[in-house]
Amino acid sequence: VQLQASGGGLVQAGGSLRLSCEVSGRPFGNYAISWFRQAPGKEREFVAAIGWSAGTTDYADSVMGRFTISRDVAKNTVYLQMNKLSPEDTAAYYCAAKRGDYYTDSYRYDYWGQGTQVTVSS
Repeated sequence: VQLQASGGGLVQAGGSLRLSCEVSGRPFGNYAISWFRQAPGKEREFVAAIGWSAGTTDYADSVMGRFTISRDVAKNTVYLQMNKLSPEDTAAYYCAAKRGDYYTDSYRYDYWGQGTQVTVSS
């Protein structure tokens, strides 16, 4: 499984960005795609997850109501729509995949894309 993340950039506080994660070579059966982020000097943290088959979603409390995760099955792509961004959202964002249900623990994920940098200016 290969994941290709894109869509990061520089945006002012209150603005929006949409990240994309293109998944290729996906394994047979159900799997989950999640977004994590890591700011300098901080641990990698869970942001949002989506079950590929059923489309069920979950979010970290810090992004609930501002971020939306979705998937386009035909394009094998997962999106993270980020609205009302604040400087606290500045981080490298990573998409990750695992077979079965999603978890919020990054060590449970087998496949990772490269990070895409999101910088929010105040």
